[in-house]
Amino acid sequence: MHTPYAAAQHITVTSPEQMRDLGRRLAKLLRPGDLVLLTGELGAGKTTLTRGLGEGLGVRGAVTSPTFVIARVHPSLGDGPPLVHVDAYRLGGGLDEMEDLDLDVSLPESVVAVEWGEGKVEGLSEDRLHVVIERTAGDEATAPEDVRGVVVTGVGPRWAGEDLASLAG
Repeated sequence: MHTPYAAAQHITVTSPEQMRDLGRRLAKLLRPGDLVLLTGELGAGKTTLTRGLGEGLGVRGAVTSPTFVIARVHPSLGDGPPLVHVDAYRLGGGLDEMEDLDLDVSLPESVVAVEWGEGKVEGLSEDRLHVVIERTAGDEATAPEDVRGVVVTGVGPRWAGEDLASLAG
């Protein structure tokens, strides 16, 4: 079966502040039940983008890397969905281990952002937003250390008609 994809949106981010801004813009597109997979090497900006998501969703608590707790729930301060921030780096069993986390929130009522989730948590939803963050190659003069290429791709029927162009800022 072919999974429909929305058009991918390519964005160049030149600072941590712009990565947070991208997260805030992304939050405007999200609704309860959405799954966001974040892929990128260590230090690429996955947590920085998720911090912006949290700000855009208006959730409680500082969004920090959940590496040692694996998952952290940030309740909404308003009437929006909570943000569940997961670090799947140490999850070997994928979905089974996710279910074992016994999160005190219903995933269909939350926005779930998963760092290092590629190949592990796609089964949570046929609909997901895949965010790939890469450092831009080149020398220091043309590609400073903070420059990132971000590709946002919608997967599944939920994202098929969504216009991701608003993410470009």
